Amino acid sequence: MKKIILAFVFAVLVPLQACAQETWKEGEHYTIINETATDKPVINEFFSYWCPHCFQFEPIAKKIQEKMGDDVKFEKVHVNFMGFTSAETQDDASRALMVARALKKEDALSTAIFRYIHVQKSPITNIKDLKNIFMVNGVEEADFDKLVSSFGVNSMLKKNNKLVQEYRNHLRGVPNFIVNGKYQAKFTRDMTNDDIVNLIVWLSKQK
Repeated sequence: MKKIILAFVFAVLVPLQACAQETWKEGEHYTIINETATDKPVINEFFSYWCPHCFQFEPIAKKIQEKMGDDVKFEKVHVNFMGFTSAETQDDASRALMVARALKKEDALSTAIFRYIHVQKSPITNIKDLKNIFMVNGVEEADFDKLVSSFGVNSMLKKNNKLVQEYRNHLRGVPNFIVNGKYQAKFTRDMTNDDIVNLIVWLSKQK
């Protein structure tokens, strides 16, 4: 009986896997940008707070995090090459993201930055503006000041910027997803939001 059940499960899983492979095609839905994948699965979302498409993409990014495996790491990487504002101001936003990450309030504070720019239509010109956003959203001034130039935040910021530089030649725009350091997702016009989520999750399982 046990052998029959296992045979049934295998018979079901194999067609499903084959279907996924047929659905997502190299060159159409993703490109291979490196020969080898990372040791552990990781989804990097390259984005900018000033990018309206990134703001609209936030619900999809959250669905990806809900659907991906427990062994997969999801990490946002803030870029500084968009034309909406200066590179220095974008770097300030990257630093603020690292502060939010250190505070373990990344989702809430990241959403607050997005809303400040795209809903309130307010400008961000320097780190002081970002500090004010954090304070309005419950972060103590002393906590922000302690972290903003700390070793931990500086280290995370260097990692963020290193990833931007490492994949810069592949980043013509944002949002942009690079999965397992090997695959770059490509979104076609006919894809639904669920298709995008399923593609990214499927790529995270590839070696």
